[in-house]
Amino acid sequence: MFNWMKTAMLMAAIVALFGMIGAALGGQQGMLIALGFALVSNFFAYWFSDKMVLRMYNAQEVDEQSAPQFYRMVQELAGKAGLPMPRVYLIDEAAPNAFATGRNPEHAAVAATTGILRVLSERELRGVMAHELAHVKHRDILISTISATMAGAISALANFAIFFGGRSDDGRPANPIAGLLVSLLAPFAAMLIQMAISRAREFEADRGGAEISGDPQALASALEKIHRYAQGIPLAPAEAHPETAQMMIMNPLSGGGLASLFSTHPATEERVARLMAMAGPRA
Repeated sequence: MFNWMKTAMLMAAIVALFGMIGAALGGQQGMLIALGFALVSNFFAYWFSDKMVLRMYNAQEVDEQSAPQFYRMVQELAGKAGLPMPRVYLIDEAAPNAFATGRNPEHAAVAATTGILRVLSERELRGVMAHELAHVKHRDILISTISATMAGAISALANFAIFFGGRSDDGRPANPIAGLLVSLLAPFAAMLIQMAISRAREFEADRGGAEISGDPQALASALEKIHRYAQGIPLAPAEAHPETAQMMIMNPLSGGGLASLFSTHPATEERVARLMAMAGPRA
């Protein structure tokens, strides 16, 4: 419940940022233009983001004939979660990772790299795919898509404001210093909020995935193993499209410095600790 409340507050904050930069760009009229821009962006993302990301990763759809063991695993877990059977994809990449996409449970897809199938045991892989199905069940894909689209739109509007300046409601030029500060800081704040939303949703998906699979210890083991392997094996599509990193079960991008602040995922150690607490004394 706490993470749901946190997500709602963060989404409200990113909408407020959108209004702020719209006002800096053109007063009340600018806010309306910004809102219209956001609606158009989100409409496009809602309908087409799944096709775009699957194409970015050159994901190939599989069925019970082409990947029987993997397909039946997803089928069994979807049944346990009370979800419609999603489309199932494999990505020919050595880096171990997985993600879910789609605008709702009826139009969802789950994808895994061939690397994760090689690295994990069957029990661990079940935990990972249960995690992805938890994202589907919680409709996290829609939330993350909207937050990413809003953050991108804020950046686009900020660039517009920097180059063309802002106007107040009566048409006079806005305070240039205030407008510049808003234009520079709003995209940065939007990025931080987007990443915080992503981290909150990952904790919820870990919990939901552990409940679906009935094996939190297996998911904890999978996260530790993916973390070890992913550090040394780059995921080329994610490097080319870093905006998709938040979709993965493990952050595929390498980075240093203020890692915890700028990461799209919680620390693996904290995720594992929470899962092991769910597993109880028997773990």
